[in-house]
Amino acid sequence: MASKDYYEVLGLEKGASDEEIKRAFKKQALKYHPDRNQGNDEAEEKFKEINEAYQVLSDPEKKARYDQYGTADFNGGFDGGFDFSNMGGGFGDIFETIFGGGFGGGSSNRRNAPQRGDDIEYTLNLTFEEAVFGVEKEISVTRNETCTTCSGSGAKPGTSPVTCSKCGGTGQIKVQRQTPLGNFVSTSTCDKCGGRGKTIETPCPDCRGRGHVRKNKKITVNIPAGVDTGNVMPLRGQGEHGVNGGPAGDLYIRINVANSKTFKRKGTDLYIDEHVSIGKATLGAELTVPSVDGNVKITVPEGTQSGTMLRLKGKGVPRVNSSGRGDQYVNIIVDIPKNLTDKQKEALANFMEACGETVEVKAHKKSLKDMFNKK
Repeated sequence: MASKDYYEVLGLEKGASDEEIKRAFKKQALKYHPDRNQGNDEAEEKFKEINEAYQVLSDPEKKARYDQYGTADFNGGFDGGFDFSNMGGGFGDIFETIFGGGFGGGSSNRRNAPQRGDDIEYTLNLTFEEAVFGVEKEISVTRNETCTTCSGSGAKPGTSPVTCSKCGGTGQIKVQRQTPLGNFVSTSTCDKCGGRGKTIETPCPDCRGRGHVRKNKKITVNIPAGVDTGNVMPLRGQGEHGVNGGPAGDLYIRINVANSKTFKRKGTDLYIDEHVSIGKATLGAELTVPSVDGNVKITVPEGTQSGTMLRLKGKGVPRVNSSGRGDQYVNIIVDIPKNLTDKQKEALANFMEACGETVEVKAHKKSLKDMFNKK
């Protein structure tokens, strides 16, 4: 649906109100609902489209993102963001939420159909070095897993779920209401079986009839070199287990990287400050500076000014899942000396004299040359 216009799917103009969106969905849902178009694959696909459009446009956050970017393709990965393609819940569930019932017979089948498990998000804290070079981490997540005792049926081994006595296995019960226009008969979810059409008389002792149990699962995660704060790493099939044999959801690892005491990071480039004396900046010097690979030597050219950036090519952070690395930049800061000795002042005065300069010393109202009894 990333290339389709959700507003167009519902027959709306962009910027439609919440009420207009709900009204348009109701009209389209009544027309294309599978229970009214049994055996019509085209109608079923159309209903899925309008359902997907409604799930985006009826959610304020998703609608805002769609209006801003013009797409519903918010897939996760190291480009940022998460995967919203699985919005959870069948089209029957949202239809029943809005209309208060189905068209008879279909709800139970949908509730007993395979359902994908929910996604899980986990925040993983890394040191600066672990993020730069990559690391293998073992994490522990708590998730729903299919009960191995009953294989997810919810019934005690040796027994099976039985047909609900209240709804006869349809998952729905008929409700008759009197209105000014006469009697109106609608259907609602069976309150005894929860719409599943079956009940469990002898629950499984381990999951107590739920078909799943909460477990702590240890998972080994291989973090590639070069990750940064805000990156999201999806692990397919490591989320909550599905229901009725449905696939498991995904686990999203959100990366958080600690700051370095030495380096400042911008993307794949690294920056450090290096202080040098006036003499070294003027005459040039060879310095030893830190890098993520260890100490390296750099040359400070003669006449280097404060604020000059010296580049160390390929000494930055590796690019994630790619070849090559960023660069490291050394910011040269020329230190101005304080509290000079008389000898240092004399040397500086001689230097200034050689440059044709004379500096008046306010405290003594005389030149530096006079301070040292120069003739």
